[in-house]
Amino acid sequence: MLSNEQLQEIREHLEKAQNPVFFFDNDIDGLMSFILLRRHINRGKGVAIKSFPGLDASYVRKVEELNADYIFILDKPIVSQSFVDEIKGKNLPIIWIDHHDVTNNLKGENLHYYNPFFSKQSSSEPVSYLAYKVVNNKNDMWLAMAGCIGDNYFPDFTNEFLRKYPDLWKREAKSAFEILFESEFGKLVMILDFALKNRTSNVVSMINYLFTVRNPSDVLVENANNLQILNRYEQVLNVYKKLFERAKHVARNHKRVIFFQYGGDMSLSADLANELYYRFPGKVIMVAYVKGEVVNISIRGKFDVRNATIKAVKKLPGSTGGGHKNATGAKVMLKDLKNFVKVFEDEFG
Repeated sequence: MLSNEQLQEIREHLEKAQNPVFFFDNDIDGLMSFILLRRHINRGKGVAIKSFPGLDASYVRKVEELNADYIFILDKPIVSQSFVDEIKGKNLPIIWIDHHDVTNNLKGENLHYYNPFFSKQSSSEPVSYLAYKVVNNKNDMWLAMAGCIGDNYFPDFTNEFLRKYPDLWKREAKSAFEILFESEFGKLVMILDFALKNRTSNVVSMINYLFTVRNPSDVLVENANNLQILNRYEQVLNVYKKLFERAKHVARNHKRVIFFQYGGDMSLSADLANELYYRFPGKVIMVAYVKGEVVNISIRGKFDVRNATIKAVKKLPGSTGGGHKNATGAKVMLKDLKNFVKVFEDEFG
């Protein structure tokens, strides 16, 4: 966990910023981290980062377009040195908050890096949890909980949340993913996650809506303000259900390593991998989304899949990957996919 001093430092940077840009990972943890910080100061712009796995110098133009005076990077494990160097030339501070086990070797007097994994008491709380501790606003607890559940984490305010929103929870739930896939609050998380998988203009509309929402029912109960979000959820859900049925068929016919490959216009690999991980405990899950000659792979397992991921990408030039011990991602060329999968089959067999 970050220390109280570190949380205070982030809070001071946040409140000092007059026109910040928030670069956040394009998932529910990244989104909720941004919403929490943005609601606290009521200013700044957000940019979802869809590139995997990091943030490179191409995003400097966004800093220029938005005339930012502060940069916040949320839930991204890798940032390029060229990005830091170009921002340093503009004399702008970078506040980078992450929770992945990825060593940061970047240099820059303008760079302020916060990661609980490298604190005295090493931990890996989601960035939305850290953002909630920074803003310390009980009214926004549900936003933080959405980010935590989406990242498979039960925060220390779970019981407090349960008392406040008992109808949304599943009592006696054993895991965050049980909440995600078996409760009304899990449906809310999926609604917001699927809403991210949309055109930029619609994502911006959804984000603007979240700046004003005060409780979970505002998202769950259909109204004029959330109709577009709920419609998008239904559209994506229809695609997701068909893919998941195919993936379940594959999973039932594999003893240890489940490999599911698909293509199309929409990447749902992380969502599919999460539910397969929940429905088929004890197995290693690999979901590969193929787009052209590039493959994005989401990997889950109760084993140490991070070491296997790192081992695999080292063998394949041009490949990248990493993440948490039980949840990783990788990007490989299609021609290398079989060799990548083979490392996991040899490792977990």
